[in-house]
Amino acid sequence: MIIDTHVHVYPPRIRDNWQEIAENEEHFSTLASGKVHKWAAYEEVIEQMDQDGIDQSWIFGFAFNDMDLCRECNDYVIEAVNAYPDRLKGLSVVHPFGPGVDEEVQRCREAGFLGIGELFPDGQCFDLSDLRQTWRIAGLAYDLDMFLLLHMAEPVGHEYAGKGHSGPREGASFCMNHPEVKVVFAHWGGGLWQYELMPEMKLYLRNAWYDTAASPWLYDPGIFNAASAAGVGDKVIYGSDFPILSWSRYNAMLQNSSLSKDEKNQLLSLNARKIIG
Repeated sequence: MIIDTHVHVYPPRIRDNWQEIAENEEHFSTLASGKVHKWAAYEEVIEQMDQDGIDQSWIFGFAFNDMDLCRECNDYVIEAVNAYPDRLKGLSVVHPFGPGVDEEVQRCREAGFLGIGELFPDGQCFDLSDLRQTWRIAGLAYDLDMFLLLHMAEPVGHEYAGKGHSGPREGASFCMNHPEVKVVFAHWGGGLWQYELMPEMKLYLRNAWYDTAASPWLYDPGIFNAASAAGVGDKVIYGSDFPILSWSRYNAMLQNSSLSKDEKNQLLSLNARKIIG
């Protein structure tokens, strides 16, 4: 079984009017106008899943600053998971302290959503390390038995559209402030997983998982071997960042890694299933 835990979808109205919407959404403008950006409807996700042999995808819209736009994205994801309840599972996009965030996350949970995200600390202007800014969204996730998916970036290397500056330090602070909340750090947590080699950080990060989104653009296949050697192979989950990347690029990386069959199964489905019980 293969579960892709990091898939973006866009409602048709947002896709058709993105330039107008981007005028008031700076982070969305940066990403949507980037040279690698692509759009995907949920029907296109299903089509690609069938081609690639993906059993299930966890899908979400764009985490805008405007909560009305977030609700529109969530409505679209609700439509998608109702159309394909076994193939698609939803995550809720919200602003962490936007108006009506409690009611919106509750609505999405009642629709069967698994988590909240992908949220953008830099794009939505909140500080992951500041308890005063994160307690509300963390409390919602805990009370509703949902996990959080947070965009993270490596603090070194080349710049790219939407990279941001929230990395290992901020992610570690979030886990220390909210040990009760399940959290998936996108893009390998910007390297946060490496610090689990420190005994005290392994304790602090016991509620953290890391997805593989954007790996082909950032790392060589050795990262999978390194994560396994670091003892975090049971905490890494496959996420493609579709539609900008899809399974074939990751499959090539995995074929060039030294992961065993069991380790690949952990990465591709078992670890994700642990997150949602």
